[in-house]
Amino acid sequence: MTFHKSLMLAGASIALLAGMGTAYAADPVTLTIDSWRPDDLPIWQDKILPAFMAQHPDIKVVFAPTASTEYNASLNTKLQGGSAADIITCRPFDASLQLFKDGYLTDLTGLPGMENFNDTAKVAWSTDDGKQTFCVPMASVIHGFIYNKDAFADAGITAPPVTMDEFYADLDKIKAKGTYIPLDIGTHDQWESATMGYQNIGPNYWKGEAGRKGLIAGTAKLTDPDFLAPLTELAKWKPYLADGFEAQTDSDSTTIFQTGRAAIYPAGSWAITSFEQNPDLKMAAFAPPVPKAGDKCYISDHVDIAMGLNAKSPNQDAAKVFLSWVASDEFQGLYANSLPGFFPLSSHTIAVTDPVAQQFVSWRSTCEGTIRSAYQILSRGTPNLENEMWVHSANVINGTETPEAAAKALQDGLDSWYKPGAM
Repeated sequence: MTFHKSLMLAGASIALLAGMGTAYAADPVTLTIDSWRPDDLPIWQDKILPAFMAQHPDIKVVFAPTASTEYNASLNTKLQGGSAADIITCRPFDASLQLFKDGYLTDLTGLPGMENFNDTAKVAWSTDDGKQTFCVPMASVIHGFIYNKDAFADAGITAPPVTMDEFYADLDKIKAKGTYIPLDIGTHDQWESATMGYQNIGPNYWKGEAGRKGLIAGTAKLTDPDFLAPLTELAKWKPYLADGFEAQTDSDSTTIFQTGRAAIYPAGSWAITSFEQNPDLKMAAFAPPVPKAGDKCYISDHVDIAMGLNAKSPNQDAAKVFLSWVASDEFQGLYANSLPGFFPLSSHTIAVTDPVAQQFVSWRSTCEGTIRSAYQILSRGTPNLENEMWVHSANVINGTETPEAAAKALQDGLDSWYKPGAM
């Protein structure tokens, strides 16, 4: 029985009595989606799900999110207890890969629509050999810098920086003027020091995928000049930060920039929507500055979110219909434009309408994309490389650890458990 024929016979479909020309709708199947993004609930309820259900009146879909900090533990408990939703929102790489290995996620390699994604788009939700894919890619996030146009004008800056020398020259002008906090990042939460600091500017030094894959292969080390350089740059940021930045949380940083008190915010594109809640904030974005004029640019275009199918769901056919729709240009466009800063991963041509989000995604045409360097394979052991990057990046910005000592600690931690080719 083919996939499409099985859908026609499922309880979720509309049965057409032969020769009578009259459709009789069975009770609709109800699918539930587990997610870690409660803030997105209105968008799913008001925009995304109505678009799907208008085409599939026999399938009702409910978005039922959990707080981000509780999601992983809650999901594992529900999966183990048999009470998880039909559709599982998938975090990138190891957490979802383990769910697949444990038999909790259905193999979606042959799902209609999966052909719309290349290997790079699927890498975070595929087995290490790339032969099986278990979640449908939804979106990536891109790193860069968001700046306050009024702050730049106040300091006499007419164009955003392209090189690191221009970046520091602009910061000096803003600091000298004294009206705005030049650089808006804190180190209290630690993760932002790595995610919006080290992983933001780093790809321009370690040459994106070449450097990342070199770490996995063991041909590159975190102590190499290309990986030490971004830590050296982070050590220069301290004079431009707010007083008391060591106690400044990511939430504090968001509020500071949103209320117009800072000039430059080292950003993940997901912050766009929060900042746009202040209609008086005039903002734009620039890509991570390159080390010197004429250098090729690289951006962290990080695969971030996908959707998989609970292997124990009693509604496999209906769920596959929904997931095939997630792989379509309609969903990819709806999601990208409902949540500015989350960018399509499919091969479709999607017009991004938000002006700041459009700036971020435009860098794909001029810069080479990569993903965060510690996310694939390299954070499976103890110490966890990603978490260690949080700690040491924050230490470097705080001035409590030298870049050289931080790089050595990172490599020593990785060497203590990781043997290239053995995973």
